[in-house]
Amino acid sequence: MLWNTLNQTVELGWDFYLPVILFVVLIAMAVPVWAAIGSAAIVMLVMSGDLPLSLVGESLFTGIDAFALTAVPLFILTGDVLVRTGLSRKFLDVAEALTCFAKGGFGSATVLVCGMFAAISGSDAAGAAAVGRMTINRLVESGYPRPYACALVAAGACTGILIPPSIAYIIIGLVLGISASTLFLAALIPGLAILVSILITNIIMNRLYAYEGGGMMTMGEWLANLGKALKSGWYAFIVPGIIFYGIFSGRLTPTEAGATAVVVTIIMGFIMRTLTLADFPSMLVSSAKVNGVILPIIAFSAPLAEALAIMGVPQGFVASITSLTDDPYLLILLMIGILIAAGCVMETTPNIVILAPILKPLADNIGMNEIQFCIMMITALGVGFITPPLGLNLFVVSGITGESILKIAARAIPFVLTMLIVVLLIAYVPAVSTTLLPEIYQ
Repeated sequence: MLWNTLNQTVELGWDFYLPVILFVVLIAMAVPVWAAIGSAAIVMLVMSGDLPLSLVGESLFTGIDAFALTAVPLFILTGDVLVRTGLSRKFLDVAEALTCFAKGGFGSATVLVCGMFAAISGSDAAGAAAVGRMTINRLVESGYPRPYACALVAAGACTGILIPPSIAYIIIGLVLGISASTLFLAALIPGLAILVSILITNIIMNRLYAYEGGGMMTMGEWLANLGKALKSGWYAFIVPGIIFYGIFSGRLTPTEAGATAVVVTIIMGFIMRTLTLADFPSMLVSSAKVNGVILPIIAFSAPLAEALAIMGVPQGFVASITSLTDDPYLLILLMIGILIAAGCVMETTPNIVILAPILKPLADNIGMNEIQFCIMMITALGVGFITPPLGLNLFVVSGITGESILKIAARAIPFVLTMLIVVLLIAYVPAVSTTLLPEIYQ
C-alpha cells in the first residue's frame, strides 16, 4: 500500500526502483557503501535524465567542499593519538577510582570511560575497539561473563556518536544546513541521558546476577584513591576540556577545536615520551583509512540526494505516510523504527545522507523542531548499533574478542530497551534536546 501510494503521488518508475534494487544487491554482496551509493546514483541519473552526467563530477566535489568536514579527520586523529599515547588509560584509572566504592564498580567505570573517549573521538566503532581492548579481560576477571562484558562495552561505545563532539552531528548538520555547534549543545543532555541509562542498566543487572562485588571502602579511602588517580592522570582531561570549553563557549568552531586537540595531544605524547616521530606514519595512515571510508560516502551521496529531490521522493514519502495516518505519535514511532532498523544494517554516515533529507520533511509536517529531529535521528541510529543481531558495535567487540555475535546480542537486549526509553523521551519531549539552546530554537 505504501509503495502504491508513493507511486501515485510522484509517479515513480523503474528509474527509481532499479537503482534502489541495485543498491540493496551491492550492499548484500559486501561492495563498499560509497561504491553502492555511487552506482545507484549514476544509474538513477542515466535512467531519469533529470541531471546531466557532466555535472556529477562537480557534484562530488561540492558535496565535500565544506569547512565543517575538516573537523572529521581531526577528531579521528585525536582519538588515535589518544590511544597511542596511553592517555586513554588515564581516563580508565580515574573512572575506576570514581566508581570503585560501589557494587559493579569496574563495569560502571567501563561505561564512564566510553563516555570520556566519546567526548574526544566522536566515533563509536573507535571507542568500542579502544575501550574493549582495555577493559573486557578485566571485566571477565571481575566476575562478568564474557558475552555480557562485550555487550556492556558495545553499549557504552554507542555514546561515541551521541556525546558531543560527534562526527555524526557534523555530518547531519552539513546535510540539513544546521550549525554543528548548535547540535553539539543540543546533544549534551540526550547524550548524557544515554550514558546514565547504560550505567543504571549495568547496576541493575549486577544486582540481579551478582557479577561483581563492591570495594566496601570508607569515604576517606575513596577520596584518597580518587585523589591519587587524579594526581597521576589529571592532564589527560586537558584535551576534552579544550574541546568542550572551546566549542560551548563559542571561542572555537568544531574544526578549530579538533585541530587544537590534535596539537595538544601530540605535544603531551612527546612530553610523556609515549609518542615518537616514528609513530606518525602508521598513525596518519590509520586515521586516513577511517576518514577514507566517510568522505567518499558523503561525496557520492550528493548526486543521489539531488536526483531524489528532483524526482520528488521526499515529498512523495511524506504524502504516502501521512495518507496512512496523520497521528504525530504514530508517525514518530514509525520514524524511530526506520532509524533503528537502518542503524542495524548500515553505518551512520550513509544512513544520515540518505535518510535525513527523506525523513526531515515528515518531521516538519508534524511540527517537530529540526534540532529535536536531528537529535532523535542520531540517537535512534545509535541504538541500532547494538540492536541484535546486526548491530555494528556487536561485530566490533566480537572481532576483538572472538566471542559469538549471538551470545553478545542476547546480553545486549537490556541495554537496547533502556536506551530506547531515552529515544522516546527525546522524540516526545522537545525540552530534552532544546533546554540548553537559545530561545529561538525552542
